[in-house]
Amino acid sequence: MSQIEHEFTKNIKRILSEEFGDKAEQIFSSCPILQYLNVKTKSAERGSKARGSFGNIYAIYVLVEDYVKKGFHKSGNYKEYEGAKFNNLLKRQRELPFGEKLQNHALNHRLNQEFKRYFPTCPYQPILRDVQKRRYWFNEKLLICDIGGKKYNIANTILKIIDEYIEVKQNAFIKFIETCEQLKNLNRTKKEDIIKFILDLLSPNVDARLFEIVSYSILKYYYHDQIVYFGFDLDSIEKVNLQLYKTGRCNANDGGIDFVMKPLGRFFQVTETVDVRKYFLDIDKIERYPITFVIKSKDSVLELEKKIREKAEEQYTITAIVEKYMECIEEIINIPVLIKRFINAVDNGYLNPILDEIIKQSKVEFNYYDCDDEEN
Repeated sequence: MSQIEHEFTKNIKRILSEEFGDKAEQIFSSCPILQYLNVKTKSAERGSKARGSFGNIYAIYVLVEDYVKKGFHKSGNYKEYEGAKFNNLLKRQRELPFGEKLQNHALNHRLNQEFKRYFPTCPYQPILRDVQKRRYWFNEKLLICDIGGKKYNIANTILKIIDEYIEVKQNAFIKFIETCEQLKNLNRTKKEDIIKFILDLLSPNVDARLFEIVSYSILKYYYHDQIVYFGFDLDSIEKVNLQLYKTGRCNANDGGIDFVMKPLGRFFQVTETVDVRKYFLDIDKIERYPITFVIKSKDSVLELEKKIREKAEEQYTITAIVEKYMECIEEIINIPVLIKRFINAVDNGYLNPILDEIIKQSKVEFNYYDCDDEEN
């Protein structure tokens, strides 16, 4: 693949220069794993709103860390190693910043698949594993660069690059939280600044987790004042406010339910794709119960419905099957609809509660706690 340049590329090259001097540029250009990391770290300098890549990067990190901790970068007898235990690798991934809810996908197949997509002519895959024994290795062929007949081991360098990427992303998120807190403390004449800040978070290129958090915060207060009448008989009917609950962590493997509404029992799933297979998998997971999709797209609701139907017809040639799945889509909420509902909630006096909810959910999602949080 052609070499890309972005802001964090300078960090990578600086680290390589510190490690390898005048050989740095050659090592950077000739090592596929460094080129891959360069691609995966392009969001580093784009702030907290840019999607961060942690799953595949952390799969590399924990295996290379295991390789270095056991001294194989010096001893050279890695081929005799029994392999790292899967449970230990997954546990270590989840100890890293932003890694608490990572699943096993990157270690088992996702990293290898994506690496192959970027480097189809490279004969090596990053992760080697013994499925039966649940033992894992990082392909040492990708850690040793041959420059003019001299071999350079880049294992330590990879750890330094990823450590710096983590630090940059953490700093960006801390800055995001600080900005939220500052806006929260502005007087009422600065209301426009808060509105603009939140509207900027409703963008197709915003981090998926932030989009889910902002969507939830807006919809929670949009529905907040809506009332339904519930009861088991005519004598016990009560007025009940609609309440939206967030059911778990963002992008978690929770069966396709991101929000649930009481007392109507409506299900909401936040997504950034129009991949029909994913939509219908979510529907199947909940036994074809109606579900509302919140889609990170500026396409109109009609356009999104059309795309979903067309792709469904490509996949399922039977009209009855297509219709059964389409009937399960209770509502589509896109970015323009979210903006309208945000403005409605603001008009009803919920701007500051929405911002408070964004701060609260962001801190939970990114495991961020400041001194005040610990005291409360």
